[in-house]
Amino acid sequence: MKNIKTYSFLMLSIITIAACKTEKPTQLKLKADVFETSESGNKLTQLTEFKTAEQDTLINPSEIVLSPEKEYQTITGFGGSFTESSAYLLNKLSKENRNKIIQAYFGNDGARYSLTRTHISSCDFSLSNYTYAPVADDMTMEHFSIQEDQDDLIPMIKDAMKASEDGFKIIASPWTAPPWMKDNKEWVGGKLLPKYNDAYSLFFSKYIDAYKAEGIDIWGITVVNEPHGNGNNWESMHFSPKEMTDLVQNHLGPKLEADGKGDVKILGYDQNRAGIKEWVDEMYKDEASSKYYDGIAIHWYESTYDFFPEALQYGHNKAPDKYLIETEGCVDSQVPVWKDDAWYWKKEATDWGWDWASEEDKHLHPKYAPVNRYARDIIGCLNNWVDGWVDWNMVLDRQGGPNWFKNWCVAPVIVDPDADEVYMTPLYYTMAHFSKYIRPGAKVIDANKTDKELMVTAAKNPDGSIAVVVFNEGKTEKHFSLKLGEKIKNISINPQAIQTIVITN
Repeated sequence: MKNIKTYSFLMLSIITIAACKTEKPTQLKLKADVFETSESGNKLTQLTEFKTAEQDTLINPSEIVLSPEKEYQTITGFGGSFTESSAYLLNKLSKENRNKIIQAYFGNDGARYSLTRTHISSCDFSLSNYTYAPVADDMTMEHFSIQEDQDDLIPMIKDAMKASEDGFKIIASPWTAPPWMKDNKEWVGGKLLPKYNDAYSLFFSKYIDAYKAEGIDIWGITVVNEPHGNGNNWESMHFSPKEMTDLVQNHLGPKLEADGKGDVKILGYDQNRAGIKEWVDEMYKDEASSKYYDGIAIHWYESTYDFFPEALQYGHNKAPDKYLIETEGCVDSQVPVWKDDAWYWKKEATDWGWDWASEEDKHLHPKYAPVNRYARDIIGCLNNWVDGWVDWNMVLDRQGGPNWFKNWCVAPVIVDPDADEVYMTPLYYTMAHFSKYIRPGAKVIDANKTDKELMVTAAKNPDGSIAVVVFNEGKTEKHFSLKLGEKIKNISINPQAIQTIVITN
């Protein structure tokens, strides 16, 4: 009898020890909604069930650990650009489709764009060349007029304002000064003659007033689009860093201040990221040169693959309290593919550098999937102090225009105005993963990941919610545990997919 009791006690002890070893501590569940866009067909689709990881993954689980107490930059916004081309196309669609697109970008159920851009006078995505100051030597801007914008551009902006519950900011950029102010008297190339510095500054002030009279507030301006030029192709005007800083410091900044427009943000540069250093070194050289600059604007065309983290870090560190905004990016030199979602996930798209970059820079311009370009770039920018990201045209046609220079590009929404058809490409949903869920005033926070093949960024919104964006460029499904303090949620992400995870508790 004693032996049986001893045996029973030993068995009970073994079972108890085994149970203790295998029992997991109770995990607090993280409340989060997961939205995914994927090559397999999800389009901002809410996911509620997730596949289970393989056993070897459970031994060394992939984790994304959020640390909201580690805050970085404040988000200004995300969005796209109002161009004459986009506005013209909207006017050619039925009322139903026009409203569908406006709501898709600005409505509360849409992408909720919060930061936008438009052009001052014409650009390549205009129907023709025009300026608001067409009369030569009109130093007082007596003949200044935005009449050219009344049919298309202004109505599009006003419709967007009506649709937007929270409103949005507008950055306005000229591609050139009126040709009569330039040394070559041409639309393309040339430099602003110093004797017109004050007239050009007045030109900006008049523009802000004219749009204000239409009920449209301009939040910020850039001095000129792409001061290094664009290969002498379409509207352009050249500045060196010193020339632009002299204009801003001694003419444009003081003029806007004197005219009661000191709250309008002035962003310098407005071209590719690789050139940030030489520009911020001059812009922020001293207190006087920095005074009227509110930040720097950048584009991605130096490479739509490499987001130049060192340059972004340098720009931020030079002036941590100033804006660092990407004001333009698109899949350029490419005709859109109509109603073929798969193309936007394939490494077939090229950019200008595929054909024209020097041999030493070819590696910066690989064939790369359009969705990957956007997701990779925006996440890379957010993780390196960029506070705003603005896409180029919101709407283009099946050719990638209209564009007076035939500089075809891709937009998130493609339309066939003759057939009154609208195609929301995967790029639209990719943009919405950021613009819809990361709101102005959000703080980028620390997100530490263990899977090097995933790209991750996170931000805490003013309402306390946290948006985590995860990009899986690979062709295999991934699993990870999302952790916030003691709370956890196990998530799987499809191959070639982008997710936004919204945490509300």
